[in-house]
Amino acid sequence: MPDTDLEIVVDDPTAPEANSPAVTSNRTVNIVVSLALLAVAVTLGYDNWRTGIGWDETGPQAGYFPFYLSVILGAASLYGVGAALASREQALEAFVTRAQLRRVMAVFVPTSLFCLVTEYLGLYVASFLLIGGFMRFVGRIAWWKSLLTALLFTAIMFVTFDVVFDVIMPKGPLEAAFGH
Repeated sequence: MPDTDLEIVVDDPTAPEANSPAVTSNRTVNIVVSLALLAVAVTLGYDNWRTGIGWDETGPQAGYFPFYLSVILGAASLYGVGAALASREQALEAFVTRAQLRRVMAVFVPTSLFCLVTEYLGLYVASFLLIGGFMRFVGRIAWWKSLLTALLFTAIMFVTFDVVFDVIMPKGPLEAAFGH
């Protein structure tokens, strides 16, 4: 009979350190998110109130249902703020540590830049830069492997979408130079 008390431990050398200081608490994040949702609810509620929240001869006006959904969202947001302020445990629990936030930003920042670069250089050049950059800087893979993989992936993507399926993708100056 197998021993069920055995525990398998796998060490991850890239895992963030356990003693990293907290950046923010669960309470703070819950309050900020609830207030942001409350702002959305107020904005949507006002806009739908302007559109019309009553009934006319054909039935409910365009803003009737969205307005009341905004009221429900606003009430839930206020409840979230109150629950977060009343909770003692959330004030002590770390939402994210400095090391964890660093790992998240290592993905978030390049991905945001990818969206911006796509606007000016096109999807294929931006994809090449994103893949090559991730492989080299996040994955710590050799330059030649990173660039080769990025080039092959981008070429396959170009052939698949632009040539085979003739899908319109965001183009940049490089594709324009090649006449696509």
